[in-house]
Formats: sequence, C-alpha cells, structure tokens
Amino acid sequence: MSAILLCSAKGCRVAAEWALRWNNPKLHPPERRKTWLACAQHRDSLSEFLSARGFLREVTPVEAGSGPDPSPDPADASAPAGAPADAMPTDTMPADALGDRPSNRE
Repeated sequence: MSAILLCSAKGCRVAAEWALRWNNPKLHPPERRKTWLACAQHRDSLSEFLSARGFLREVTPVEAGSGPDPSPDPADASAPAGAPADAMPTDTMPADALGDRPSNRE
C-alpha cells in the first residue's frame, strides 16, 4: 500500500505532482538532496523560494520514491526564516530555515 504524497506548502493537502530537489551548500555536502513536494499551484512559489537562496538543484515529476528522506535531519525540522507564508514543515515533506525547506520538511 503506498501513501499519497502531499504538497509541502503550508496548509496544502493536494497531491504532489513535483519533487523539488535542493540542498544548502553551507550545511549539506554537494551530493545531499533534500526534497520538497509541490502541487501544480505551489510549484512556482516553492521553487522561487529555494532558487532565491541558491538551494534549488532540480525539479522532477513525482514518482515512487520521490518523497522525503526516510531519516530526516533533526536540525531541519522547522521552516526557514522568511519562508513564504504558505510554506510549513511537515512530517512528509521538506523545508527548513535557510538551509532546508520552506514549510514541509523531509
């Protein structure tokens, strides 16, 4: 049985269509990728948030296994300062203080 992957935007409960792969080069090794999931409506705003900080590495369609890291880093549990109001960390998605995702954590 597979779980439905939800958008990482704060308060959004729509199924995710996009995986936004990112890392914070000040905190993560170059090969490390964190994942925020996005629905069609929030793809641009979440991508812009990550891009503005130089964190966005790639955007791909959601597939099996596109979800968050099964063993998240405890330091990545909260939303980043200045994150969009619609971004919030979640147990299922990525986003963290200028080093992670905007509202849903992986």
